[in-house]
Amino acid sequence: MSNNAADNTADDSMTILDHPVTRQEVMAAFLANDIADGEILQVGAAMPVGEVAVRLAHFHHGPNMELIFIGSRMNVAHLHTLPTPEFGWDRRTVRWAESYWDTGHRFDRVKDWGNRVFFIGGVQVDPHGNTNLIGVGDDHRHLRFRGPGSVGTSTLSTLVGRYYIVLNSHSARTFVPRCDYVSAFGWGDGHPEARRRLGLPGGGPKYCVTPLCVMDFTDDTKHLRLKSVHPGVSVDEVVANTGFELVIPSGEIPTTPVPDPEQLHILRTRADERGALRR
Repeated sequence: MSNNAADNTADDSMTILDHPVTRQEVMAAFLANDIADGEILQVGAAMPVGEVAVRLAHFHHGPNMELIFIGSRMNVAHLHTLPTPEFGWDRRTVRWAESYWDTGHRFDRVKDWGNRVFFIGGVQVDPHGNTNLIGVGDDHRHLRFRGPGSVGTSTLSTLVGRYYIVLNSHSARTFVPRCDYVSAFGWGDGHPEARRRLGLPGGGPKYCVTPLCVMDFTDDTKHLRLKSVHPGVSVDEVVANTGFELVIPSGEIPTTPVPDPEQLHILRTRADERGALRR
């Protein structure tokens, strides 16, 4: 005689795993694959793709990673699941942590931030990865659109070993020739030494990941360059939704890999159990 509860759990798991892979899950898997064990991963509020990416990496191949959600630093690889992304940055998360110390934002420890990885959003991004979270409009006193503000991204983007620009949308309103304001300095005017000239110790942005594609930066001009397009997306669609000329490599542009079966299982049953990236 079968156990109904166990049967229902198995059926629910199969339903979850049978759901088509979403572009947000492709984004999270790409980011997770670029993160190495032992790194310190810092994610701000309201970044579900970034949160799921670090959880996936932590559970999949990074047991020695440390996660920082709004200053709460922890290692939670021993857990089957973590709190849902809507609350993953909540300090109540510490109740489940194997270890916890509240030194995530201690500025007397910035010399150690070279091993940190950060994730940044933006209401505007320019061709050289400078980002704007402040707002849109010529007059800062009367913005047409007000963003959340820099909320620490200026400091973190200056000091961390590298960071990723992760966006929830991809349009010509977001990708602009020039940001109205700059809250996180990427590669400035595009000179490879732009950050060093300003004395910025961090490594700067590595990739820009959107619901349409992944972009990196050229070595010589630090200009955004198309690296891959997500499944079902064409190069023309990316170009049409970008407000400046992207660098398009010659030859066929690869498709961003989807999560493999093991990653997908971890993503949907542990890293994103409630399906924030499937909505």
